[in-house]
Amino acid sequence: MTIVSTTEAQISETGTGPDATGGPGDASGVSGAPLAPAPVALTAREPHVPADQLVAEMVPPPRFDGVRFASYIPDPAQPSQTEAVRVLGAFAEGLGGGQRPGGSGSGPKGWFRRVPKQSRRSAPAGPRGVYLDGGYGVGKTHLLASLWHAAPAAPQRKAFGTFVELTNLVGALGFQQTVRTLSDHQLLCIDEFELDDPGDTVLVSSLLAKLVENGVALAATSNTLPGKLGEGRFAAADFLREIQGLSAHFRTLRIDGEDYRHRGLPEAPEPYADDEVTRAAHQIPGASLDDFPALLAHLSRVHPSRYGALVRDVRAVCLTGLTPVPDQSTALRLVVLADRLYDGEVPVLASGVAFDKLFSEDMLKGGYRKKYFRAISRLTALARDGGELTAP
Repeated sequence: MTIVSTTEAQISETGTGPDATGGPGDASGVSGAPLAPAPVALTAREPHVPADQLVAEMVPPPRFDGVRFASYIPDPAQPSQTEAVRVLGAFAEGLGGGQRPGGSGSGPKGWFRRVPKQSRRSAPAGPRGVYLDGGYGVGKTHLLASLWHAAPAAPQRKAFGTFVELTNLVGALGFQQTVRTLSDHQLLCIDEFELDDPGDTVLVSSLLAKLVENGVALAATSNTLPGKLGEGRFAAADFLREIQGLSAHFRTLRIDGEDYRHRGLPEAPEPYADDEVTRAAHQIPGASLDDFPALLAHLSRVHPSRYGALVRDVRAVCLTGLTPVPDQSTALRLVVLADRLYDGEVPVLASGVAFDKLFSEDMLKGGYRKKYFRAISRLTALARDGGELTAP
């Protein structure tokens, strides 16, 4: 990864226009709406993100900018949802006692202050984190983002990111630098805590242990398969087992409820024809246009921590020639891109195979199936948004 000294992400592009950017097709002379400026090509973008910006951008995604505990509407039939709001509100208030090293906080509120190394053993014991456990569509991310907003700390002293973003941050900065950087925070929120990669689980558990030593409060949500019923929706036992020594620092909040993620929503549109995608890309200001296999190849040359910068300021992502991804590494990079598009609420228009055909049956049955199902769910939602852009 290239680290530059500026405080803003820099995106260099190798050319402009449909030919220079590598966008497929030439829409000149296409009938219909007036042509917008030529779409950019993501394959021509080479984002460079300074280290401090990687951490500064660890905030709730735009779709959760305005959420608060008060805007979470608990299901009257699910008392665990009301209880979760109450407990998280109290947890946020408890963070208000956090002190800088040498502060005078005491009692429960003082649990979250950082203390000199020689004094850490005398710090009160007790849960320094909460784990929101539940299935899809019960509002875990809404609650986690509400906790971030409610925490009485400056934005630069609290961080919010997915499990994947956290592992990517360690990959970009290195373990020790990540510890030093995040130890200055009051709160770290981790959405979709994943347990499907033992190496990543050990890495993040080691990181969290260091952060707990420095008084950082933790909050995380579970990562469960869509469609799971009964006890299969809950992952607390697996989570507490995998994080081992850290388990004593977490209070588990079980959130019951039904999955409303796609209920009542229109079906995702069928894949478009190549020329329809190309035409749309030239008619939507700020759209990008790429050949899908070429984009997959480009992602292999861009660090996943920079995928957010890759799609910054793009109004819609237009892709031609979707085909099943060829291997696991490519599939995992596509998952990260899907997460960043979803976080940025960037609509997607695509030709080729449907999104539910991107991953092979073996992938959907393997150890990373949760990631792949999440990517399908999110890309499908973004395809609905893309369909609205092309509606008459």
